[in-house]
Amino acid sequence: MNNDRMPRPWTPICPIDDIVPNTGVCALVNGEQVAIFRVNSGDDTQSVYAIENFDPGSQAAVLSRGLIGSLGERIVVASPIYKHHFDLRTGECLETPSYSVSAFAARVENGQVWVAA
Repeated sequence: MNNDRMPRPWTPICPIDDIVPNTGVCALVNGEQVAIFRVNSGDDTQSVYAIENFDPGSQAAVLSRGLIGSLGERIVVASPIYKHHFDLRTGECLETPSYSVSAFAARVENGQVWVAA
């Protein structure tokens, strides 16, 4: 059986208000560093995204410290070291696809951020 297709348990991370809007935090989820981002849209809606925190380009766990922005329709984080852009929905590295990272399901429920990783 392929373990990648098994449902992953949801892990509570922190209250949404503990994450400053349009920034990221790092959490240890099942022994793995996960970068979690709170993104506010112009229409007062907010979303949360989760990707691996490890930047393959710099070989450092720094993605949660990156700058959030957009490239076209994509919401991205720019790695603070080499400025590679990672799509927050898919984990794809736009400049070097071989540096892409895993993306995880994330949600806010009753004011709490949850991640399935």
